[in-house]
Amino acid sequence: MEMIDLLERAKKHLANTTGLKPEGVVRASKDNGAWNVRVEMLEMCRIPPATDVLGQYEAVLNEDGAMVGFERIRTRLRGEPMEEQPL
Repeated sequence: MEMIDLLERAKKHLANTTGLKPEGVVRASKDNGAWNVRVEMLEMCRIPPATDVLGQYEAVLNEDGAMVGFERIRTRLRGEPMEEQPL
């Protein structure tokens, strides 16, 4: 499976599971045959947009692209700089 297809599949799985809108992929890596894809999801839309609440979710996909697990890692305001997270 191509990387772009895998990333799109992760965003779609998370959107269907959480009911939230994906904003973008922030990290992807393969570990022990599983893909770990971190996606920022729009949790709360506010005015001004810099105060939108974004959640980072990590989806675990198997070799076939099926989601076998996920978790919310953290939340932040859109206007806050992203902190470096260890891999």
